[in-house]
Amino acid sequence: MMQFETYNEILTPTKRIPISMSGANSGNSSGSINNSYEAHHQPLMNPIAISDSSSDEERDSYDYHSTQHHHPMNLPRGRDAHNKCCNNKLWCVRDICGIICAIFTWLLVLYAEFVVMRIILLPSSYPVYRNINAFIWQTLSLLALISHLRTMFTDPGAVPRGNATKEMIQQMGFRQGQVIYKCQKCCSIKPERAHHCSVCQRCIRKMDHHCPWVNNCVGENNQKFFVLFTFYIALTSIHALFLGINHFIICIQHDWKECSAFTPPATVVFLIFLIFEALLFAIFTAVMLGSQLQAIWNDETGIEQLKKEQARWAKKSKWKSLHAVFGRFSVAWLSPFTKPPLSAREEYSYLPV
Repeated sequence: MMQFETYNEILTPTKRIPISMSGANSGNSSGSINNSYEAHHQPLMNPIAISDSSSDEERDSYDYHSTQHHHPMNLPRGRDAHNKCCNNKLWCVRDICGIICAIFTWLLVLYAEFVVMRIILLPSSYPVYRNINAFIWQTLSLLALISHLRTMFTDPGAVPRGNATKEMIQQMGFRQGQVIYKCQKCCSIKPERAHHCSVCQRCIRKMDHHCPWVNNCVGENNQKFFVLFTFYIALTSIHALFLGINHFIICIQHDWKECSAFTPPATVVFLIFLIFEALLFAIFTAVMLGSQLQAIWNDETGIEQLKKEQARWAKKSKWKSLHAVFGRFSVAWLSPFTKPPLSAREEYSYLPV
């Protein structure tokens, strides 16, 4: 019978479960812990004994259809409607703060759309300048909004809930002496580099952070879309900043005559707010884009950098780290309509003792 031993980790209540599949009598023996492993994972609290049985709450209404051994990340996920919408087709986090921030993001883009098109470009008497900049603006804005939607409605890599039961652990075919982690909040077995998000209420594989502007976590499955969102918002902001300042100069040179369909005071207010918004978000998204690319380049997430975790996984080369997020190098890197192939994603494992 399996024996359990538990420890708590930083930020997330997590149980450390050494596996014993020897079939010996169920005594009070605890699993051995490798000293080299504990050097990287010192417990913050004393061990807490838990029952060897699995409660109904832990099972979390999952239906398992097979009793044979599986790869730990290819287990049947069951029917889980948590954080799902549109007939369980889309990932959707029901967080009121995140929803408000996501709507506010769209309102800011729509405001910039109104000022750029209605006040700056359409009244322009230079058709070449108007048409070229209108095409660039609409293309960048569309790609930014699509990237935002893909980031918000894509499952970031949620670990199935309720799979940390004795039956499922036996089905996974772990080797004796292997170590797994159980999240006490969502009752899931945590793969390596997974972290629990208190907003999404799920453990997320390769979680970087939870972003309220997209109302979602940034994780293994949607990091590409988030990087593209920051990239296109940064380009859109720079373009809007150029158009706003240039139009402001033109209006001053022409004494605000035929500058826009609005009165000069109204035009000034619209342009000042556009320039302020564009400058603010150009800086913010450029910094975020740089931090994301640096994390991908170093094969290290934001949480791992924050906790200063020592890498227990085999770090990939810088080029392979980019492949893991964006796929093989092609023009599809810049497209929010495609996602990396499954073969490019990292295979997660559990920590051997």
